[in-house]
Amino acid sequence: MTGPLISAHELLALLAAPPSAAALPTLLDVRWRLGGPPGETEYAAGHVPGAVYVDLDAALAAPPGAGGRHPLPHPEDFGAAMRAAGVRADRPVVVYDDWSGLAAARAWWLLRFHGHADVRVLDGGWGAWVAAGGPRQAIVPRVEPGDFTACSGALPVVEADEVPTVATLVDARAPERFRGDVEPVDPVAGHIPGAVNVPTSTNLRADGTFRSADELRALYAAAGVTGEDDVAVYCGSGVTAAHDVLALELAGVTAALYPGSWSGWITDPARPVERG
Repeated sequence: MTGPLISAHELLALLAAPPSAAALPTLLDVRWRLGGPPGETEYAAGHVPGAVYVDLDAALAAPPGAGGRHPLPHPEDFGAAMRAAGVRADRPVVVYDDWSGLAAARAWWLLRFHGHADVRVLDGGWGAWVAAGGPRQAIVPRVEPGDFTACSGALPVVEADEVPTVATLVDARAPERFRGDVEPVDPVAGHIPGAVNVPTSTNLRADGTFRSADELRALYAAAGVTGEDDVAVYCGSGVTAAHDVLALELAGVTAALYPGSWSGWITDPARPVERG
């Protein structure tokens, strides 16, 4: 597999190949969405055969606090969760969700950040799998523990004190939240001064798959994001920003993640806030 995405048809072919043809991927079902329904309930009703459920709140984030609503998990905790899900260092991983790739992008980013070099997001997620005629399984598979050891730092991050020095700062939230017109989740509305807005929804086509590399380059260039200078991305809590990081990788631009994002930024009332 090459690139950060795999199509449903490519995954079907990969899973149907003889074991000697290629290393079969570890499949992680990370279905989750803000406000529900519980992803584990969806998983129990049907999932890609062999997929293991991974809960975003429990495995892909630390408890909320000064670092925001979804701080990065401690490497030891993340590594233990991935080993429990069967992740191995020498075996590719495919992650999917049913939330426009937002939770899957978080899992992709965390695995890459912690040193796993071969991770793909199922383009179009569960919906694409079903549309491609992929089989569904309700049985929870028996998992052989993996051997993945998490070693953080393989992808760039910026912290709050570094954010003001970033040349191009991208806010991945919906436009109305970026402007501060509404704020349904966090106690303060607005955005970090100087940020430009490229909502995660604009990364996708109508069918829920990612736009082409050329389309994404044009989309981000229109917002002034070219990669000629350093780029960092944030969102509400650091989860959905990974979707923009993935889209930028497809476009050939390396972007850092601000893990605390807006929910972490506003924990210090001395930090500036912009609206409009």
